[in-house]
Amino acid sequence: MPATVLLVHGLRTSATLWRHQEEHLGALGIPTHAIDLPGHGSRLGERFSVELALQGIGDAVTAAEASGVKPYLVGFSLGGYLAIEWVARNPGRVAGLLAAACATVPHPVIMHGWRGISRVIALFPDRGRALNDFTVRLFVPQPGATDVIAGGVALDVMDDVLLSLLSLDPLERLAEIDVPVLFVNGRFDHVRAHANRYLAATRNGRLVTVPGASHMVSVVRPHEFTDALLEGYREVTATG
Repeated sequence: MPATVLLVHGLRTSATLWRHQEEHLGALGIPTHAIDLPGHGSRLGERFSVELALQGIGDAVTAAEASGVKPYLVGFSLGGYLAIEWVARNPGRVAGLLAAACATVPHPVIMHGWRGISRVIALFPDRGRALNDFTVRLFVPQPGATDVIAGGVALDVMDDVLLSLLSLDPLERLAEIDVPVLFVNGRFDHVRAHANRYLAATRNGRLVTVPGASHMVSVVRPHEFTDALLEGYREVTATG
């Protein structure tokens, strides 16, 4: 039985973010499971907290372990930060980790700045939905743009998420992880300022930078991202 690839989306998106990866991996006979974090996708209306999000990842890992093979965990942006935290807290549960578009240590000035902006946008009559969808369609090519918003847009948990990120210390956590970690960032990602620090903090890490890609690397350059994912997956499942 091949190892399951577990996929964890980013802020405001949902499990539909991963449609390209699920279709491509499925065609190769690799099982996948994309989860929805609290307040996102099928869980819109719920409050977000780090602990609830980690519980969701843990439930998915437990279900995947029923096959007898450790899963491969993939997290994008918010999902990447959470995946790093979960793997550090739960040694020996996954075969490897791919952390994408999360290579900047959350800083109070940045997070509180984004909180202020999100609070202003939340005052719009539609709470910013039209602005969100316009921006996605402007910067993400189809069908990726549709995939990003197809599961709904989590507008009501922005403040909870941005505040929660300040409780995480990815550099400290990466030093505790003993499975291979693959970092994947877009060349023009604004959240990759500490990519080399992440790599240096990791016992067994590798960094892939996708040319021409922005923060939304998995949908802006889906083929290149999926190739990197498969390479990381095969590295750990061939020996694990």
